Amino acid sequence: MPSSTRTIRTRALVSVTAMVTLITVAGCNDDGENEQGKASSEPTASAPAAPSGSGLPTSLTGQKLDWSSCSAPTAIQGTGEKPGSQWECATLKAPLDYSKPKGETIDLAMIRAKADGPGKRIGSLIFNFGGPGGSGVSSLPGFADAYDTLRSRYDLVSFDPRGVGESAGVTCQSDKEIDASDSIDGTPDDDAEVKAAMADAREFIKGCEKRSGKVLAHVDTVSAARDMDLMREVLGDDKLSYFGISYGTELGGVYAHLYPKNVGRAVLDAVVDPTEDPERGSYGQAKGFQLALDNYLKDCAKKGSACPTGDDPAAGTDRIVALLKKLDKKPLSTESGRKLTQDAALGGIAAALYDKESWKYLTLGLQEAMQLEEGNMLLAMADSMSGRDEDGHYSNINAANAAINCVDGRQRYTVADVKAQLPRFRKASPVFGEYLAWGMLGCTGWPVDGTTDTPDVSAEGSAPILVVGNTGDPATPYEGARKMVQELGKGVGVEVTYKGQGHGAYNSGNACMTKAVNAYLLDGKVPASGTTCE
Repeated sequence: MPSSTRTIRTRALVSVTAMVTLITVAGCNDDGENEQGKASSEPTASAPAAPSGSGLPTSLTGQKLDWSSCSAPTAIQGTGEKPGSQWECATLKAPLDYSKPKGETIDLAMIRAKADGPGKRIGSLIFNFGGPGGSGVSSLPGFADAYDTLRSRYDLVSFDPRGVGESAGVTCQSDKEIDASDSIDGTPDDDAEVKAAMADAREFIKGCEKRSGKVLAHVDTVSAARDMDLMREVLGDDKLSYFGISYGTELGGVYAHLYPKNVGRAVLDAVVDPTEDPERGSYGQAKGFQLALDNYLKDCAKKGSACPTGDDPAAGTDRIVALLKKLDKKPLSTESGRKLTQDAALGGIAAALYDKESWKYLTLGLQEAMQLEEGNMLLAMADSMSGRDEDGHYSNINAANAAINCVDGRQRYTVADVKAQLPRFRKASPVFGEYLAWGMLGCTGWPVDGTTDTPDVSAEGSAPILVVGNTGDPATPYEGARKMVQELGKGVGVEVTYKGQGHGAYNSGNACMTKAVNAYLLDGKVPASGTTCE
């Protein structure tokens, strides 16, 4: 489900911060085994299998990684502290263009924490946290506590995918230029605002060409999947063990299609629907975010006078729409001197819907905006979406998101296409629909042609892959998990459902879900397809 540069999709990587504790457990087998009670085959950390057929030279397949202590994340990777002593960083060389395997190379930034037992080491477990555009090097240390049990038998490994962070990261604008573009209305109301938005988009694209033109054609998901297979080989693993969240599920599905025999144990959590083009994907997100907002409004309504949107959830939506219309005409002041615009408020609201634990901050932000006419909290949450730190520096998540989506997808939409879809999108979500519809223009005028209509994830011959869907997921609606299972093919995708809120399931705190995934990754016990955790 590709998305454009200014859409809510760009912050999918925050999914793994969800830490909701739900104690109702249903449909999860006590022993975590599949219907026959058999364990899947054991991935090994033995000598690598025969080359994948990519024709890569031994200078790449035989390279030795120079692991050393990590520095703090750079500005382009995003905010974060210097990782602790258990973390090591290295650089992997990969072809810029896989059709020229002996040609120019790029450096891919990697990070790991070695397995610390107890239990026999299985190998490396490689993570992608989504986006596309999220830095794995800056993300994994911050999320590692949630995966500490898995570290008993795996080296925890992540990386900046090509085009992201310190892996030939795509850049398009300076920090000041990004701040200036925030004044452009993402939901234009008249021809003048449409003209301004399109001019801003052209300037963004011109900046991408000027600053990163050499790599724009080579940051596609297929090339990233090939990077992961090179990574697997260099790390010395016979099979790839993988944990993908949000966009990381698409990357994992593409890998399984390219290298089905190299798949070891793989988990796809918060699943992107591989059958959807950008229009259908954006429409699905409009419904998904509205569903999540409705769930928040119902919860908020139970709090009486403390709820800024009132005791009627339907009226709560109307109050938020009224706030956004007010901001469209007159943005709110903040203590920083910056303004809370309509677009920024939308971003802040969306950020809070990724994780039920963030609902309290949404309540505070709406109280502040509606009652005090100040925008500090919502702007701070919007900054978390756009990768802006307290010093005004931006990560390259939005630039990378645009570059990856636009080289992956062939679709290029027009203003007329968007206008034709606006009524349907508004009906799907009075709050988010219009913004997501206009976001379809993100690849219009992109200098590199897209490669596919939708990603191919068929993976006949692959080992079983856990496909985890969350019924309350705003960013990757639940239906995507079932579509992924169907597309992976018979006997490959194993569907596991979490009936909860937020983006993603493993880190929800649900005991049933944690048990099912851990038993699969650590012991090879494949749960029955259709297992449900509440």
